[in-house]
Amino acid sequence: MLEQLMDLVREHAQGAVVNNPDVPNEHNEAVIGAATESIASGLQQELANGNTEGVLALLSGKAENGTTADNPVVGNISNNLVDTLLQKFNLDKGAATQLASSLIPSVLGSLVHKTNDPSNGSFSLDGILNTLTGGSAQGINLQGILGSLSGGLDKNRDGKVDLEDLKSLLSNGAQQQQQAGTNTGGIGGLLKNLLG
Repeated sequence: MLEQLMDLVREHAQGAVVNNPDVPNEHNEAVIGAATESIASGLQQELANGNTEGVLALLSGKAENGTTADNPVVGNISNNLVDTLLQKFNLDKGAATQLASSLIPSVLGSLVHKTNDPSNGSFSLDGILNTLTGGSAQGINLQGILGSLSGGLDKNRDGKVDLEDLKSLLSNGAQQQQQAGTNTGGIGGLLKNLLG
């Protein structure tokens, strides 16, 4: 999924990164990698913090504020990218904010569209959540999550399977993936491999 996400960021990076005079050309690929990492790690952090509803609403295209900066998930991801641009690339705050506010919502909008397009096989809700949670969502029909769920999903043992059980499952998986990533380089390490 990370490779497809990086390709998606590249598709949207022409104006925000490549043609941006504030970003030296030799940093274009690194900034694209930083944006990809911000999106993946931001979604993973939201899940780890228990914001399953926010992530599912965003990825399903049902978020109240869509993929705008008014959506808290999108805002957090944009802010993470701004911090990275300030620290790693010494962009001034205005340029970093402008870059993030134009790139992140457009990439996430495209990700949501592709995720919900049955004729597009590059992204799926299952695939995204499995990547972010280290496979914790494997075998669950996430597209039908609002329907009836059954099986061993009653994580809080309250006798019913509901969003709280899914939240627990995905949150624990994302936390474990983050902890494993600390030892192996995580999403950033995988992106370094993609960038060469």
